[in-house]
Amino acid sequence: MPQSGIVKYHVKLSYNVDGLVERADIIGAIFGQTEGLLGPEMNLNELQRLSKIGRIEVNSRSTANTTAGEALIPMSTDIDTCALIAAAIESIDKVGPFDCTFKLDAIDDVRAAKKDDIVKRAKEIKQKWATKTVSEGDTMLKDVHEGTSGQVTTYGPSKLHCGSGVFDSNWIILVEGRADIINLLRAGYDNALAIEGAKIDESIKDICGTKDKVVAFLDGDRAGGFILKELKSIVNLDYELRADDGVEVEELTPQRIDEILRPVADALSGKTAPATIQNEDDKPIADLALKIYPNLNETLEAVALDTDQKEIFKVPISELVTKLSSQSGIKYLVLDGIITQRLLEGARNAGIECVIGHRVAKLTTPDGLILKTFSELGVA
Repeated sequence: MPQSGIVKYHVKLSYNVDGLVERADIIGAIFGQTEGLLGPEMNLNELQRLSKIGRIEVNSRSTANTTAGEALIPMSTDIDTCALIAAAIESIDKVGPFDCTFKLDAIDDVRAAKKDDIVKRAKEIKQKWATKTVSEGDTMLKDVHEGTSGQVTTYGPSKLHCGSGVFDSNWIILVEGRADIINLLRAGYDNALAIEGAKIDESIKDICGTKDKVVAFLDGDRAGGFILKELKSIVNLDYELRADDGVEVEELTPQRIDEILRPVADALSGKTAPATIQNEDDKPIADLALKIYPNLNETLEAVALDTDQKEIFKVPISELVTKLSSQSGIKYLVLDGIITQRLLEGARNAGIECVIGHRVAKLTTPDGLILKTFSELGVA
């Protein structure tokens, strides 16, 4: 965008195309199929000439016969114009000869993002200050400020920090530290226990053995991945949840924490899936989909499971068909994407019994193979 145009908003969209296309095809569809929809003064070419719209950025990922990706449009207009442009792009249903869908993911206020950076830096400064030795009075003030001191307690000989609901709840959430416990309390979850380091305390195995379900909720960084691997070697996890990529659990807003944990909490309390399944006979498959969906959605990955619903592998969708050609013993295949004919043939050759995805393309289904979408199963 020319220097005369000050970017106010980033309009972010994602797209899926039932065919192989290039970035230029996507950009051409955005300009061509919105032309004239909103009047000549709202054409993207005209807005770009007036420096109201900057250079449209598009990235793409292709599988054997589908293309998906994201588009970012920098805009210096008002929010109403941003909304109109976004709605116009969402109306696009073809890229070349192929069916496609566009979906608005966000309209980010660039100026608000700067404020977020300031807040993030302030938190870093506060955290560094808080690690210094503080007096007893300062500690008391901190507990009063957090308003949760009465709900944080300890468990076991090692005095691991936990929420007071850990002892009575029939399910438990394993997190990394005390700050995570406090943040989950703010979101209304009092049944979390802190691991307190990469070395897993023996008492964690003991308490998990007394619970119906065990949920891991770890940071979205590399360290969180290492801890999850160590945890899985000691505890049988029913759900593996992560904070957003590069974000720690203690940094999440209460709303975001609830978005991640709510599907699991509702499933364990019997509030979801069965009520919205289109066919009650699908309940066992729906339970499986509900367990996997929180960690799979929007990853563009696929998970293969055996008869006991144990994970065999997890790969990007772009590598899936190749991976299937060298694997056996798979019963369920769950993917964050479209079920295509080529994928279906690979699944049939691998002896898979059930495939679950977001959408099913127009195809011929081999006998004996079950195809389901997340929406049919009441998951999404």
